[in-house]
Parts: sequence; structure tokens; C-alpha cells
Amino acid sequence: LIKQANDTIYGLSAGIWTRDITRAHRFAKEIKAGVVWINTFNMFNAASPFGGYKQSGYGREMGKHALEMYTHVKSVWVDLSGKPIGWFGK
Repeated sequence: LIKQANDTIYGLSAGIWTRDITRAHRFAKEIKAGVVWINTFNMFNAASPFGGYKQSGYGREMGKHALEMYTHVKSVWVDLSGKPIGWFGK
């Protein structure tokens, strides 16, 4: 079933309906989809990332993961002492 579910160019979401929660979690781990719903469908939370795999999209919307897509981390070091740098321990 996993191979059949993953045999597509898309991977936005998947829904699993079962009484076997252990099996559902195993399926959710192996399925290539950005969102997996177990015994529910189309539920969202603004704090939870949303996005697809493969040709269903790049990146994530919502949650802190979305912010990472729109920011770049940078380090800036400033010496305000006015003293020489003292390269190589000198």
C-alpha cells in the first residue's frame, strides 16, 4: 500500500482511516506527503507547518518553518574598542 501511495508525482497530503493506530503511525512515517491526517481530514492549525512533497510544492507555510523560508541568517561582528585587531595572537 505504501508503494502504491508513493507512486505519484504529487505529495501534498494523505488521509488514513483505521482502528490500528500503530499501523497508521507507521504509514504516516513512510508516506511521502507533507501532511498526514489519521482518522480525520482537512484539519489545520496556524502553528503547524503545511506544504507538500515532490511536485506538490516547495517549502512550508504556517508555523515557524514558514518564517525560515523568508529569512536568511547572518552574523555581524563589530569591535567598538578602537584597538588594533592583533592578528594571530599578537
